[in-house]
Amino acid sequence: MNENINSGANNNEMPKITIKRAKNLQNTEPPHELSKIRKVIGVISGKGGVGKSLVTSLLAVNMNCHGFKTAIMDADITGPSIPRAFGVSGQPESTEIGMYPIKSRAGIDLMSINFLLPNDTDPVIWRGPVIGGAVKQFWTDVIWDKEDYMFIDMPPGTGDVALTVFQSIPIDGLIVVTSPQELVGMIVEKAVKMAEKMNIPVLGLVENMSYTVCPKCGEKFSIFGESHIDEIAEKYGVKTVCKLPFDPELAALCDRGEIESYKKDCLHSMVKMLRNLG
Repeated sequence: MNENINSGANNNEMPKITIKRAKNLQNTEPPHELSKIRKVIGVISGKGGVGKSLVTSLLAVNMNCHGFKTAIMDADITGPSIPRAFGVSGQPESTEIGMYPIKSRAGIDLMSINFLLPNDTDPVIWRGPVIGGAVKQFWTDVIWDKEDYMFIDMPPGTGDVALTVFQSIPIDGLIVVTSPQELVGMIVEKAVKMAEKMNIPVLGLVENMSYTVCPKCGEKFSIFGESHIDEIAEKYGVKTVCKLPFDPELAALCDRGEIESYKKDCLHSMVKMLRNLG
């Protein structure tokens, strides 16, 4: 049911990827002094509504299932959906030295603005600089302990909040999420170009809702139009591409806060790429 494409490598072996970007760029903020974070991966999209938070969650779940300690920083302040997907709520533990993330059922560390609101349905009506400041505090004031991979669910688009995050947090690489519509294909190129301008490597492209499979005959249908993701990947030299189907089972699990119960290895090539980061 799931189709994963890894360009530029055979099916049995992933090339080792070495991050060339310096970890301590000028103007980036250091994390909390007690935090231990090995790799920071941003998950971005050129627009909202393409499943960026879903892909962020699946990446953390899949890497956690492969034995890595994972975390999610929910930087999509005005549209936080990570807590709902994991079925997690409550107030984080706070001490004089910092704040601790909330753990999911499987031990994934989570931090979201929803954990700090009186009600998780309260809107966050903030201007860009305030949102950017909140994201930076998630990095500097939260104690992230021994994380192999931190995934940052970025705000959609290429505006000032995304720019603030890119300039404040030493991100090792980006995964760009899109959907098949031609308009979205054009928008995802804007996100890729922004990453290039910020000197952050694009590690992979994920096309969400790429197709669906008829439960009776098994035939694939491209319900949102033909895919353009391979063309974009080739144009920008992105080696790893995943095509995710529209899966009603996954949608139902997210609605119930049970995304960690999803057992299909639908991001196989992306997981292989992340495991080979140098």
